[in-house]
Amino acid sequence: MHIELKRICCPIDFSDAATHSLRYGLTLAQQFGAQLHLLHVVQDIMPTVAEPGMAILPSDELIRNLEAGAKEGLEKAIPEDWEHSVDLLHVVRQGLPFHEICRYAKQEEVDLIILGTHGRSGLAHFLMGSVAERVVRAAPCPVLTVRNPEHEFILPD
Repeated sequence: MHIELKRICCPIDFSDAATHSLRYGLTLAQQFGAQLHLLHVVQDIMPTVAEPGMAILPSDELIRNLEAGAKEGLEKAIPEDWEHSVDLLHVVRQGLPFHEICRYAKQEEVDLIILGTHGRSGLAHFLMGSVAERVVRAAPCPVLTVRNPEHEFILPD
């Protein structure tokens, strides 16, 4: 029996937790010769209510600017000290993050999702929920969640 990873998805929200989990994605992709899909989900923007009965909808230009910024961020996401060659794909989607991560993993036949946890607890967790928790429950493949900082198994060369 052996493990074969061809496609690894690493959702990136540009947080410290996501940056930390990216090192796991890079290392595993390099060791298995897998393609690494860096995925950022531009969250649906709800209409802003300026006054009762008056909603301001986000413009197409705002959405395009958010997507362009996300693409630029993905291009710069690889740590400067990373020296290995990895086959990378940069993908930006729009929607509800956990839903789009799971949908993408299914569409692209991803073998493993690696994502960071933000460590929210108490009221923040109750109100906002956890994208990682929802991905674990709904993903079509195994999910590796990475806490920052935690017991590390990636060691410097």
